[in-house]
Amino acid sequence: MDYIYVSTLSKNCDSNAIGDILSQSREHNKKSHITGLLSHNQTYFLQCLEGSRDAINDTYHHILNDQRHSNVSILYFKEIDCRSFGDWSMGDIPQSHLTTLLKLQFSGSEHFNPYKMSGESAYLMLLELKKNLPSE
Repeated sequence: MDYIYVSTLSKNCDSNAIGDILSQSREHNKKSHITGLLSHNQTYFLQCLEGSRDAINDTYHHILNDQRHSNVSILYFKEIDCRSFGDWSMGDIPQSHLTTLLKLQFSGSEHFNPYKMSGESAYLMLLELKKNLPSE
């Protein structure tokens, strides 16, 4: 199952907290056989998760209850035949890698606001961004 969500980070979620989220996510995802990719800035998370329905549902409920996230919304989900982000337990694409061209191409704005993206556009943008990430 492919699942993309967007959330707003809490005001006290600084770069150290984002590092903690990534570290905890990678550990959890390896144990749960979840792969995925995260794109973020200091305000928003846009994340694709791939795995079994049960593992994705458990992870989603954990995210909903995580005080570091608010306004969690599902942008996209579908059953998949193979993984697109299978090289990473959690690939990380910070805002510095979100080029203006990609933002304009997939969201129609030079500002990263994933709430304004369609699910399909978010998925296609993450696929494009993954080309620049090394495997874990």
